Amino acid sequence: MSSEGKGGFASVVLDVDSTLCGIEGIDWLAALRGSDVGAKVTELTNQAMRGRIPLDSVYGERLALVLPTRDEIAMLANVYASALAPGAARAVRRMRDAGRQVVLVSGGLRDAILPVADRLGIAHSNVHAVGAHFSERGDYQGHDQTSPLATAAGKRTVVESLALPPRVLAVGDGATDLAIRPVVDAFAAFTGFVRRDAVVDDADFVVESFDQLLDLVLA
Repeated sequence: MSSEGKGGFASVVLDVDSTLCGIEGIDWLAALRGSDVGAKVTELTNQAMRGRIPLDSVYGERLALVLPTRDEIAMLANVYASALAPGAARAVRRMRDAGRQVVLVSGGLRDAILPVADRLGIAHSNVHAVGAHFSERGDYQGHDQTSPLATAAGKRTVVESLALPPRVLAVGDGATDLAIRPVVDAFAAFTGFVRRDAVVDDADFVVESFDQLLDLVLA
């Protein structure tokens, strides 16, 4: 791991929760169900992001505890937008203006993330996240269980399938982000919201702000 090295990248794969935005979406939704559910879901999230338990084993469990409605997902979209990392909108705009391709790859819920992508000028085709199903009344009916992003190695699977211009930099805070490392040119641990030592130790770069990330990408 180092905070220095060869920069300059044509493609940037960005995580959303605790990287692009300063919240964990599922934890925010869980808090709507009270302190007991909130604490349990947050602990499961922390364990999965530290790589101590596989995401596969807790993804559906967390959603089953929360059962988020369509209206609550819309509320989460607004919270994501208000929790953008300082300088993120400017940095993404500068990257795109410089011809860099920016894609979002998240284990979060797609319906909550798309409005953030719209705000950043990122096409929906460059947003990869997990779909949710709702009844006509808007009640939660489950998530897309075929999505690889609900698994520990899913981000690697998705990124590996994308035709991204080289060189590719992946950026994130958790173990599921670090899993992308073997199929990209470099991985940057983002520590602006949370620092996970196991992720930092295996990263090629460490950035704590989007200003630093911008410098790295455009170097």
